[in-house]
Amino acid sequence: MTVEALIRAVNNPESAQGLVRNVATLAATKDPAAIPTLVEVLKFNNPGAAVAAVSGLIEIGEAVVLYLLENIDGYNYGARAWMVRVFAGIGDPRAIDVLIEAANTDFSLSVRRAATKGLGYLQWSKVSESEREGQQAKVRDSLLLALQDGEWVVRYGAIAGLEGLSRDVSSESKTLIREKLQLFLTEEAELAVKARCQKAIQTLA
Repeated sequence: MTVEALIRAVNNPESAQGLVRNVATLAATKDPAAIPTLVEVLKFNNPGAAVAAVSGLIEIGEAVVLYLLENIDGYNYGARAWMVRVFAGIGDPRAIDVLIEAANTDFSLSVRRAATKGLGYLQWSKVSESEREGQQAKVRDSLLLALQDGEWVVRYGAIAGLEGLSRDVSSESKTLIREKLQLFLTEEAELAVKARCQKAIQTLA
């Protein structure tokens, strides 16, 4: 079946289950022509279809980012939340500002966690050397702020993000991250978060 036929099938499903199946089939093509349709699916009230669309968009990769940035729906929270997950999964630095905003201000803890983790795995080779240090500092400060989040899963994600970021930053920035995590460790009460923090500190040592 052609991509065009698969797009028509997504736009004319026989049932909610059929929509999920059709979206998964379209996503599996990894064809950039499917991007607008898969993004539109994120606006549907069908979590199963949205999960399939997110996976497909992440697989397509870089070609998705500019389209998403130009089509973020500020009035459809559900779609925007799914888009954050796509940005986090692709790791394209063009989405830095969207991920920072989501990590520090989104009301959904799952979106904040996805954003914090995504910030730790950005593809810094795509950022010019003249801008890289400043952008990394923005991300570092956002993740350090997320360590103060009231939800432990977000703090956990922020630690993972800081550990990932530390692989690409200067030695001075890495030292700062380690010192902040060591201080955080003395104040954190959640055992799972403490254990994750200890692992990160060991990695940074």
